[in-house]
Amino acid sequence: MFGTTLVLALRSIRRHLLRSFLTILGIVIGVGAVVTMVTLGKATTAAVQASISALGTNVLQIRPGQGFGRGGGGPRPPDFKPEDVTAIANQVAGVTAVAPQASATATAIYEGANWSTTINGTTSAFLTVQPWPLAAGRYWTPAEEEAGKAVCLIGNTVRQNLFRTDDPVGKRMRLGNITCDVVGVLSTRGQGGFGDQDDVVVMPIKAVQRRFTGTQDIRLMLVGVDQAYSTGTVQAGITDLLRERRHITGGKDDDFNIFDTKQISDTLTSTTTMLTRIVAAVAAISLVVGGIGIMNIMLVSVTERTREIGIRLAIGAVANEVLMQFLVEAVALSCLGGLIGLALAQLVILALVPLMQVPWTFDPQINLIAFAISAVIGVVFGYFPARRAAALNPIDALRHE
Repeated sequence: MFGTTLVLALRSIRRHLLRSFLTILGIVIGVGAVVTMVTLGKATTAAVQASISALGTNVLQIRPGQGFGRGGGGPRPPDFKPEDVTAIANQVAGVTAVAPQASATATAIYEGANWSTTINGTTSAFLTVQPWPLAAGRYWTPAEEEAGKAVCLIGNTVRQNLFRTDDPVGKRMRLGNITCDVVGVLSTRGQGGFGDQDDVVVMPIKAVQRRFTGTQDIRLMLVGVDQAYSTGTVQAGITDLLRERRHITGGKDDDFNIFDTKQISDTLTSTTTMLTRIVAAVAAISLVVGGIGIMNIMLVSVTERTREIGIRLAIGAVANEVLMQFLVEAVALSCLGGLIGLALAQLVILALVPLMQVPWTFDPQINLIAFAISAVIGVVFGYFPARRAAALNPIDALRHE
């Protein structure tokens, strides 16, 4: 019985293809929009998490000042000194390594090609706190670091813009007014929430301080935390130590800030997840609109086929069979719209992923949920027209013109 009813429903849909397509258009748009928004939202969240994880796990960032983007008319807080790095490494329990950083910008030049980039001066502890494998070459030696030699590791963006297809290892390039020996090429990290992570030149911090900044000031410290310790406990210990070293007493505010990369990741992830849900909820309104469209067309169909319904009832069809016929027709329309919407969503996702520079993901769960919702909408909005058809009086239906 169900098979025969399904065949009748599909025949009815085929007789009015254009009307059927326009009827399911709301379902197509709704399913496509929901799947697209949720999938891209999850892809964005994954990209943010990957960008944060590139900063290292269990890592604390320490900067002078009270926070990102917060300024004021008062004096600028003093930068950190090498002694602060040593004190944190030796006096705070749970610290595995402390990597100081000093940054500058300069134009890198090699055989007529030039590229403006960021120079990041640090120590070998940086590779402990934030492991960054090499694509080619070697790291600098302890002797080169101690002497402040002008040796450098370059990111993939710098390599592509200066050396093209040449092997940069062993070559010499200019950074501003100094000459630097390229000893290694860092592996690709790609774009992230913090910009192009490969557009960087990494050098021993003493070389950057002597030749670019001219001071021993440190604007950033990266602190690696032992997995056995809570980052909150280590952060509290660093705060107490720095307040003491910077002579901050009483109820005075800290003139430095400490960020936990895990907290940043959790905050950004929760934010993107919430925005994804809001956008998906707005897109889901199209499903309701599509359901109303199906109900409207099914009511029109009942009116058009009143005599057909009367003949079926007169020759022995029961009300439940008529109800099932129109209900199956409504569900078939809705499911067809759901399938087209899923296909459309995948095409849109494949087109937008390269533009947004996020990883492509396929979530079977959201696809199944969206399709199931489209089927439920067919049942909910198709029941009233189907019930109306089943309740027709055979005599009145046969008299209908």
